[in-house]
Amino acid sequence: MEEILLGNVMVDCGDAERLQGFYGELLGWEQCWMYGCPAVRSSGGVVFLFAREEDYVPPVWPEEEGRQQKQMHFDFQVESVPEAIKQAEALGAVKAGAQFGGDEFVTMLDPAGHPFCLCRK
Repeated sequence: MEEILLGNVMVDCGDAERLQGFYGELLGWEQCWMYGCPAVRSSGGVVFLFAREEDYVPPVWPEEEGRQQKQMHFDFQVESVPEAIKQAEALGAVKAGAQFGGDEFVTMLDPAGHPFCLCRK
């Protein structure tokens, strides 16, 4: 199988456009839209996507027991989403019950339950 490349880093938040502006300015990255989300992209192609979540609860740092912990998930770019799904499942991942990517991407859960997406290149 071909090498799988890291595609994007998805950041859940309460105000996606505000976070896009913040990171765009902080990092000096291009502000753009991808997969219907505000995003920033480095000159080298690294992308952070910002997803607005209605019930977003910011993490507490440092962590405190019983409070929201820091979270993130990865988007991986693949040549063939169906082939990548098969490989991920063979390694212990499961397809998430809720899917929102249509033909563009599928959400999987790693063996520890962390979500990640397999995205069509």
